[in-house]
Amino acid sequence: MKTVDARTARSLLEQGALLVDIRAPDEHARERISGACCVPLDRLQAAPQLRDAAASTVVFHCRSGMRTRANAAALEAAACGREVLLLDGGIDAWKQAGLPVVREARAPLELNRQVQIAVGVLLLAGSTLAATVSPWFLLLTGFLGAGLLLAGVSGFCGLAHVLLRMPWNRAMRT
Repeated sequence: MKTVDARTARSLLEQGALLVDIRAPDEHARERISGACCVPLDRLQAAPQLRDAAASTVVFHCRSGMRTRANAAALEAAACGREVLLLDGGIDAWKQAGLPVVREARAPLELNRQVQIAVGVLLLAGSTLAATVSPWFLLLTGFLGAGLLLAGVSGFCGLAHVLLRMPWNRAMRT
């Protein structure tokens, strides 16, 4: 799969190429390249932005370039026969090249970080309560460990689904 640097990608965008951000909507909402459409990996095949686009070239990007490289075959299949390019280094390389990004400071933290914070707080609380109040609070830490194991093995994170329903994340549910 062919990659392009940030400056070349910008030039292609000015010539009419379509820029597609494959990150999750919460990541895209917090920081994005202006004009990029957000099509998360799990929605690639049904994305009207890709199906109906007039552009002959599609430039895909993620945060660092790892997700686009790892999913290059799926991205090429979703591009409907158009030329496919990957932004080498993702939005991080775009920023390092001094190119502008749109930042939404009021957007919630990325869902993954919210999960990490929640699990960290609950583990710390459970451990502290187990040491000072009752060893029964170790059940909380065991429950969290089992949840992390399930999330890692299956790709399903129940806590992430709960956090998505929180008021601060409502705009991300699309």
